[in-house]
Amino acid sequence: MHIGLIGGIGPAATEFYYRNLVKADQASDGYSRMELTICHAQASDLIRNIQVGDVDAQVRIFEVLANRLSAAGAEALAVTSIAGHFCISELEKVSPIPIIDALSGLESALIQNGYTRVGVLGNKVVMETRLFDSFRETEIVVPPGDSLNKVHEAYMSIAVSGAANEDQRETIFQAGKKMCDEQGAQAVVLAGTDLFVAFNGYECGFKYVDSALVHIDAIHRASMENSDNKSL
Repeated sequence: MHIGLIGGIGPAATEFYYRNLVKADQASDGYSRMELTICHAQASDLIRNIQVGDVDAQVRIFEVLANRLSAAGAEALAVTSIAGHFCISELEKVSPIPIIDALSGLESALIQNGYTRVGVLGNKVVMETRLFDSFRETEIVVPPGDSLNKVHEAYMSIAVSGAANEDQRETIFQAGKKMCDEQGAQAVVLAGTDLFVAFNGYECGFKYVDSALVHIDAIHRASMENSDNKSL
């Protein structure tokens, strides 16, 4: 199946998606079935539109890229940003190809792991809306008070730069640990696709589920299912 990715938001997340999709594809059965095309969106545009709540402006940007991916032969697309999903339902209405969204399978993955109360780390809008209120059976907690703003600032710096310093990592880890220790979260959802930069190779002190990896798995499964159907 030919997959189109709307990437660039941020660049580190795009590379993470690409690397892990290729790894999953190569491990599936010894040969590659997946075609992949990536379009670049500007992180600065997304940040600005999220801050002012301009859904229409972001949809217009994504629609251009969705049409470009479709013209390149993509049969489905995915947005490599959880924050970018603030307009995903509106984008679905105008996209020429189906969208494999990052949120539809996330709650199922949490429930399968026995998590009924989770914390969320990511962009301020993602945290404040509790993943855009997409969950139905799972209770969500977020960092309280000024801690939420500090996590947002640390995360946005990581997303733009593609790197995490010790202060940013400590801010995020402390917030995650407090949600588990003080707010009853059984695990924490990394609801920012660039957060792997802070977590990879470090002990954070709590259980977490990386939403990007859940999304990548969904993209790969969709690709495999489509390829299997074509081979029949």
